[in-house]
Amino acid sequence: MKNSGFVAGAVASFVLAFAPHAGIAQEDDAPRQVLFTNVNIFDGVSETLIENGSVLVEGNLIKSVSSEAIDAPDAYTVDGEGRTLMPGMIDMHSHLCFRNGMLEFRGDYDQMAAGAYTAIAMQDYLDQGFTTARDAGCNILGVAKAVNNGIVPGPRIFPSGGFLSQTGGHGDTGSFNDRPGDQDKLEAAMVSHIVDGVDEVIKAARHNLRAGATQIKIMAGGGVASEFDPLHMTQFSLEEMKAIVGVASDYGTYVHAHAYHDMSVNRAIDAGVRVIEHNFLVSEETIIRMKEEGVALSVQSVVAFEGFNPETVEQITFFSADQKAKAVKVNSGAKQMLEWAVKHDLLMVTGGDMFGPDLPRQADNVISFNNEVLNNPHYALKTATSNAAEVLGYSGEMNPYKEGTLGTIAEGGYADVILVDGNPLEDINAIKRDNVDFVMKDGLVYKNWLPDDNAPAFQPAGPERDAYFGLN
Repeated sequence: MKNSGFVAGAVASFVLAFAPHAGIAQEDDAPRQVLFTNVNIFDGVSETLIENGSVLVEGNLIKSVSSEAIDAPDAYTVDGEGRTLMPGMIDMHSHLCFRNGMLEFRGDYDQMAAGAYTAIAMQDYLDQGFTTARDAGCNILGVAKAVNNGIVPGPRIFPSGGFLSQTGGHGDTGSFNDRPGDQDKLEAAMVSHIVDGVDEVIKAARHNLRAGATQIKIMAGGGVASEFDPLHMTQFSLEEMKAIVGVASDYGTYVHAHAYHDMSVNRAIDAGVRVIEHNFLVSEETIIRMKEEGVALSVQSVVAFEGFNPETVEQITFFSADQKAKAVKVNSGAKQMLEWAVKHDLLMVTGGDMFGPDLPRQADNVISFNNEVLNNPHYALKTATSNAAEVLGYSGEMNPYKEGTLGTIAEGGYADVILVDGNPLEDINAIKRDNVDFVMKDGLVYKNWLPDDNAPAFQPAGPERDAYFGLN
């Protein structure tokens, strides 16, 4: 039985992040090369694998992909031994700062504890083979900057920053007896911006983008895990939504919206929102409109089918009776909505919206979507690879990753590569954590369960690491 790579990987990946050239005997001025051989390649797009193929990584980019042997005499060779090589997966609805819901780091712990937990969550994403995460709301902007600058290891982060929520909306993190104008601890920590009126929403959106948000997340309707908003509620006026979309458009990026039902989704579309999160209670007419207007859908399958199942929702100890009833309502519409979305060929991506005890199972969201609705592993895999990359591209110039492409195995793409034991196009379970044997992000190794004699010889030290710690 394989041992979990998480604890060891947490140390190893931090070390490797500062030793990108260590252990590979090449000329000092030559870019580091790693050659993957004897792999079956899922490129993130095609319906069939490239059998017995080869992939050459040079530095942090993919240099070439071939169905034949690649001549690279100076490259370090990784024999995939028949595993499937595929793009590092992309989770499109993460909350890296949360453990057991939003409020735990308001009352039980502080933001220092939230930061420590976030570091653990990011390691866990990498261990599962998720090399990119679009964070759908929390105080993640500084962490994203730190990951981009190589200060801490983690997946690539497309951060939304703090939620934009009206008073009494899904992102209202205050207490029941707050007075108008009071600011709670989570709002002060920029987990959420509780804003009302055009002037306030514009300022909050600009604040997030100023600090590095790649897109803006708004709460457009009622939610399950929140205290103050009934599920049927529509949030933000059309004028407020249009103002937020206008700010995002000025930055060349987009807005995505939490919404469940027709009124909230259609108001968001009226305002120019480009991606809907959840969507589980809308009519087929709204699905048709989303298709006609090019609005993408972000699917959270495990939450809808498992977490909000009438038989399991009772186990959520931090939900009130009202919240449990809202969860069951969402569950009742999920399957029909997704069947309509498949029927009308919406552009769909997947994101777990999972944290706490569910943190280690982000891939289950892709698997659940396939098993509950699609019965099409190829399509399911695209939702976490090439489809996801297409939606990430909506960020335009706010995208911090412009050197290469994401979500595919292709020349010029980022070297975000995983090796899985099995063929995920035939058995979607091949993407589960225990089958993910090798994880490379940006050309650096963060997990390696390959046999010892096939292990990349990265040393636990190197000039970049030594310089960082002042050891030379």
